[in-house]
Amino acid sequence: MHAPKQTLSPELKKALFEGLVIPAHPLALDENRKLDERHQRALTRYYAASGAGGMAVGVHSTQFEIRDSEFNLFEPVLRMAAEEIDKAKLDRPFIKVAGICGPTEQALAETKIALKLGYDAALLSMGGLADLSESDLLKRTEQIAQQIPVIGFYLQPSVGGKILSFDFWRAFAEIPNVVAIKMAPFNRYQTIDVVRAVCYSSRRDEIALYTGNDDNIVNDLLTTYRFNVEGTPVAKRIVGGLLGHWAVWTHKAVELMEEIKRHRDDEQYSKEWLTRNVEVTDSNAAFFDPAHQFAGCIPGIHEVLRRQGLMKGTWCLNPHEQLSPGQADEIERVYRDYPHLHDDDFVAAHLQEWLSELSKK
Repeated sequence: MHAPKQTLSPELKKALFEGLVIPAHPLALDENRKLDERHQRALTRYYAASGAGGMAVGVHSTQFEIRDSEFNLFEPVLRMAAEEIDKAKLDRPFIKVAGICGPTEQALAETKIALKLGYDAALLSMGGLADLSESDLLKRTEQIAQQIPVIGFYLQPSVGGKILSFDFWRAFAEIPNVVAIKMAPFNRYQTIDVVRAVCYSSRRDEIALYTGNDDNIVNDLLTTYRFNVEGTPVAKRIVGGLLGHWAVWTHKAVELMEEIKRHRDDEQYSKEWLTRNVEVTDSNAAFFDPAHQFAGCIPGIHEVLRRQGLMKGTWCLNPHEQLSPGQADEIERVYRDYPHLHDDDFVAAHLQEWLSELSKK
């Protein structure tokens, strides 16, 4: 097998393995459902200023429709985000992750664009590929990993994913240049499948585990998983998060992540962490709309950003995607109930600077 075209730098790999806050980047539109470049760039500046350790662009939160020929926004949106991070001249590692999806030919074409724009890794979605076998999915992953470091993605079935076996994830973990796996099945059993499979892999120390379980963020980040692998105890933890939930209240998410890093090696945890997990999950329920099978999850993220001034409105490329009945009230409720979780003051202090047209030039 040939050496991959691109690998992670030692600096980025170290940061990825220590644990990063990686928001899933939304898409800012105007009232005509056209790209709102000013607010799109402001969002990237917000994530950079919040202390995030990366961003994922072209993913579910960015709306898969950006790839449709009538919009043709995949490359422009990835380019704007990369440009803003380059301009920010950050003094910390920052991983630029491109969402890659579709059949192998499409995935390779998207990977080529991501590499051209300076992206560091691909979050490889396996959603919408129901006709492919597990073997087909592994071959597809091998081809992408030949080009760019791959972050695997276990997507919950309710939004287009599929159930994948322990054996699949064990084989997946053996693929060279797979550097991480984001687990987002919103399911304890399936999350354990992935962690156990990686622990059974010969590359267990080469793969960072990330939570995408927006319904269990804090617990995922505090838990050490331990399995008996052929007589040897092997421990692995979920080190960071690549989350749609972290596209909002990001500055507070970074504070949370740093606090967890300070305490995750403690022999005993305060039971207050369990309560914190419920608070974050309750907030996520307002944003992600499980009450209506996640129908309002993207507009829910938009509504928080709209309230803060980081977006003009909640519009999506698909006009049928809008807030569910009662969802705005739920967002208002979690704002009221958990004032310590939002970062409105931080956003208000910097918003005009992020929206400044001068800072584009």
